[in-house]
Amino acid sequence: MNARILPPGEEALAEAAAKLRAGELVGLPTETVYGLAADARNPTAVRRIFAAKGRPSDHPLIVHLPSVEHLPQWARDIPEEAWALARRFWPGPLTLVLMRRPEVPPEVTGGQETVALRVPAHPVALALLRAFGSGLAAPSANRFGRVSPTTAADVIEELGDQVALVLDGGPCPVGVESTILDLSRLDTVGPVILRPGAVGAEELAEVLGRPVAAADGGAPRVSGSLPSHYAPITPVRLAALGEIESLVSRLLAQGKRIALWSRHPLELPGVKWYEMPATLEDLARLLYARLRAFDRLGVDEIVIERPQGEGPLARAIADRLERAARGSGGR
Repeated sequence: MNARILPPGEEALAEAAAKLRAGELVGLPTETVYGLAADARNPTAVRRIFAAKGRPSDHPLIVHLPSVEHLPQWARDIPEEAWALARRFWPGPLTLVLMRRPEVPPEVTGGQETVALRVPAHPVALALLRAFGSGLAAPSANRFGRVSPTTAADVIEELGDQVALVLDGGPCPVGVESTILDLSRLDTVGPVILRPGAVGAEELAEVLGRPVAAADGGAPRVSGSLPSHYAPITPVRLAALGEIESLVSRLLAQGKRIALWSRHPLELPGVKWYEMPATLEDLARLLYARLRAFDRLGVDEIVIERPQGEGPLARAIADRLERAARGSGGR
């Protein structure tokens, strides 16, 4: 039976907190995507996340905290840089990777000595975290490798029989997952972005007073870092605007039915065109909802114009689309 979707009133928050204390799973909204939440101190509950998602057990989870003050309960040897970033960006879409305290369950960290932590900015997530009183492990509430959910209905569609209830916080206002920054190797490697998100390298460097590097081979494993991820079932192909017509023509010649997401229409039989938003903010908010909608169309291929633009959101969107194309079998 599918879980109930509840508006986030006091009774619903109290019920959700009680379900979490009992070791059950709850869908909750954050500003980035909807999460599949469990008590991060309860190894049995955390293992239920992995079972529900079909997620490899060595793929670590992000622990969501009620406030900055909870940071020392989960991380040790916290550098001043982490405190500075937390004061600047929390609550918000930034995850910090730090050395874990010994009592943090290895199920949360994928067996690593690091733990990923953030304070989400969504008021419903914060209200639930405060009602619960501790950290919640909450990866995206979807089957592993598939498209992240950005509405409560998406959670039900993906995992409705796996969750006790879903708190409805409306569509996620950011729409792509948090930036993940590794601070566990400051003395040897420095700060490293392991996953791009809405908080960019330039903003991080301004607070840190030093450059921020891209991921390297020795980085800890983190959520959303596999080459194939965020993928619909229908193959995705990416193309620059000037390449779209020739690509679509080749696919049509093969008898393919096409969904096209682009700034400009292409009126050809067998092509369903959907207008791409003009701003990166709107594109990020709609990205996963559109990929889910394309899967329901019954087309053979999804062709997406490579978005234009600079800055952290442009990099995050490009990252998600590249992984979606690889994960769906597109190129």
